[in-house]
Amino acid sequence: MAGLLHDRDTAVYVHFPWCAKKCPYCDFATRAVEPASIDHDGYADAIARDLENRRAQLEGRRLVSVFFGGGTPSLWSAAALGRTLERIRGAFGSELDDLEVTAECNPSSLSAEQAQAFAAAGINRTSIGVQSLRERHLQFLGRLHDGAGALRALRDAKATGVRVSADLMFGMRDQRDVLADVDVLIEEGLDHVSAYALTIEPGTQFGTLQRLGKLETANEDDYARMFLEAEARFGAAGLAHYEVSNYARPGEEARHNQHYWRGGDYLALGAAAVGCLSEDGTARRWRNQSDPQRYLAEPIEEWSEALDTSERIQEALMLGLRTTEGVDLDGLAARVGVDPRAGRERALERGFERGDLSLDGAVLTVPRERWLRLDGIVAALF
Repeated sequence: MAGLLHDRDTAVYVHFPWCAKKCPYCDFATRAVEPASIDHDGYADAIARDLENRRAQLEGRRLVSVFFGGGTPSLWSAAALGRTLERIRGAFGSELDDLEVTAECNPSSLSAEQAQAFAAAGINRTSIGVQSLRERHLQFLGRLHDGAGALRALRDAKATGVRVSADLMFGMRDQRDVLADVDVLIEEGLDHVSAYALTIEPGTQFGTLQRLGKLETANEDDYARMFLEAEARFGAAGLAHYEVSNYARPGEEARHNQHYWRGGDYLALGAAAVGCLSEDGTARRWRNQSDPQRYLAEPIEEWSEALDTSERIQEALMLGLRTTEGVDLDGLAARVGVDPRAGRERALERGFERGDLSLDGAVLTVPRERWLRLDGIVAALF
């Protein structure tokens, strides 16, 4: 069944825009800088001003999760991060008793000391960008760590007692050793793994190489094989495939991401962060000033837009149908004021006939065995 979503429940995403190096596949709003040049306290102060400007929007809302993403949040000082977290928690009237607070970390900047400091600052879940344990793949991806460094980071994080997740990337050419990486992560005792495909985005180094015909990646058959073999291996180890790119033991799912997939509200803090809050049946999405230096000087919005009912329904379907929970159509109708079935009757009927869609009561899902065709299945509903 789809998870319950309460209208006033709100997640917070904090974007840390700096990296020691820009990866060739990354299209996120990040800047490569010398870590020593980062204004740790200045950035925390800018976020505090941003948060203060939004206090009226947060009245009556309950905090359900906080996610420090990037970029490379593990480059941020634990003291500045902790101060930011304290201000966020203080801006809400209430919060979940078991509030999830996640920080994305790169192995190259997550020392044992930093892991301990983050845990002391209030981080209780760490998401580590392993990507691969093979030197040739890490070099191809432009990563700053090696396989041994990735395992050290995982163990250092686990030693602090926080929940630990690893990112694993597949879809590279000749990546037949991906199952060996899966086995190692399972042996490390991880309860959560995000295993996602390498995607080539325009505007990245890889995008340029692909346009010039100089980049080789896995073909569709190899991609499908890796996807299915990884799913089987994780499943045999007790990690359920609960979202297209995510596996977890029962109870260890990423609650912050689940909030997104369920269509929940989220506050954006930090340079280039995107947020979306709903109020009285309407919703507004915005992006903060994307230039970090300008954000430090004046943390204002770069753009915003009102989401109409059609856009809200489309986003709810695109996100929710990525999960085994699916989309509660009755709950969605209550949130947006329109039945999402209206105008989609024939598309839904065709999906049921083909076995691409399933309906249990009011909960719409894409059967897991059809996830390799997910994009086309969802697009047919629009």
